[in-house]
Amino acid sequence: MHNTAQTGKTSRAERLRLEEVARVKSLLIRNKLTLTQIDQQYDLPSGTAGNTVHEPHLAGERAIAAALKTRPHLLWRSRYYPDGSRKNPQPAENYRNGRRQTTDAQHQSQVAA
Repeated sequence: MHNTAQTGKTSRAERLRLEEVARVKSLLIRNKLTLTQIDQQYDLPSGTAGNTVHEPHLAGERAIAAALKTRPHLLWRSRYYPDGSRKNPQPAENYRNGRRQTTDAQHQSQVAA
């Protein structure tokens, strides 16, 4: 199998993820909203909405959807089932590097093992 970095091709999953990011960003622009405004309005830590556009984050998804007056499953089809329930765990392709980052607690338990 060819490495995408060598061939310059992106996988179907990556193309869909990038299209999803572009669609959300364009909706934000059309509605004259910034990710910083959403963080502030919904009391999220700085940068949460920005990270959410690229990687799954439940509170960020809900805040962005609320600011756009829609539902999260309509913005991020890759993160939700058609009935609106959230995929759990999230598929690896929903993350920029193709894998989910470990939490501090997970990292500590891995180190202890």
